[in-house]
Amino acid sequence: MTAIVLAATVGALFALGTFLMLRRDLVRVVWGLALVGQAANLYLLTAGEIAPATHDAVPVLAGHGEVPETADPLVQALVLTAIVIGFGMTAFALVLSYRVYEEHGTLDLAEIGGREVSEGRERTRSDGGDRR
Repeated sequence: MTAIVLAATVGALFALGTFLMLRRDLVRVVWGLALVGQAANLYLLTAGEIAPATHDAVPVLAGHGEVPETADPLVQALVLTAIVIGFGMTAFALVLSYRVYEEHGTLDLAEIGGREVSEGRERTRSDGGDRR
């Protein structure tokens, strides 16, 4: 049952992140990238299985009776590192988004890229499209 819930959560995070990355607003694109990163982290955590309870898995508890089931600590350490790096990259991308807003006065990717969308077709500014 837990595997189904985790699989649904990973799928929902990937779907929502992809949806946000396809938006025209730069901040939503940044949040979409952050969500996809967190979905990948959750996927890695679910792939790191619970190790069977043996004294070899937890040598510190050897001779102290029953050994509990444990998760793989390497996967947890790598995901913790990925979370910290992802947080830093998200903060940096948001600062860059703020700088883009100061420079261009908008966060719309179509306007930043030099395209105008009107009447069902795209025109570039170099094509003689007037800016409204």
